[in-house]
Amino acid sequence: MKIGDKVRFLSEQGGGRVSRFQGKDIVLVEDEDGFEVPMRVNEVVVVGNEDYDTKHMVEVKQQQAKTQQKPAAGRHQHPDTDEEEADYDPADRPVTFRAAPEERKGGDLLSAYLAFVPMDMKELSQTRFESYFVNDSNYYMHYALFSTESARWQLRATGEVEPNTKEFIEEFGRESLNELERLCVQVVAYKRDKPFLLKPTLNVQLRIDGVKFYKLHTFQENDFFEQPALVYTVVENDRVARPLVIDVD
Repeated sequence: MKIGDKVRFLSEQGGGRVSRFQGKDIVLVEDEDGFEVPMRVNEVVVVGNEDYDTKHMVEVKQQQAKTQQKPAAGRHQHPDTDEEEADYDPADRPVTFRAAPEERKGGDLLSAYLAFVPMDMKELSQTRFESYFVNDSNYYMHYALFSTESARWQLRATGEVEPNTKEFIEEFGRESLNELERLCVQVVAYKRDKPFLLKPTLNVQLRIDGVKFYKLHTFQENDFFEQPALVYTVVENDRVARPLVIDVD
């Protein structure tokens, strides 16, 4: 196995290309979204042009199960032990190792966005949409997303997003656009296991124009998705988006 090889995972669905190695046991696999997934070397296999589907995963597990069920020559077999060993599959072990997120130059300035992505650009009049929180910085971000149609707010989503990654929030249709017309995003930014410059807590209100979801040119090419998306700025280079309501003073 070498950098650039196309691999698939044995313990879960998916795969990608080998981007680099960490030590002797860990390989970083770049998936179709450009994110690096840490995996043990013995939990990936080099493939050719085949797909990363569940069929291959089942075949691999069946082969492993057959191998484990074969008794060693001259070894006394205990019935209970044999049954436990036959049921044990190393591929079922959870992956507990997580590589520390990589930091990039210029990433210590906070940048975060709300993004809306059509699920089918060819059927824009009928398609549903996905929303994402994009963290384009070297900080962890804990966010809370609220919506309102009157004076009271309602929590829509909350979560922690690792540095330089994005997180899926929800899927919705045009019937929900009125609920998204006025949004509030609150963000707390921090780093783990290292000192960092303290960032102020963000409280940003955004007005989402529902009419834009009916226009093809609204969805533009961007740095975060392979398909066009409608992207709203929450904060960019430590500067928060212009507030929804401007003080007359």
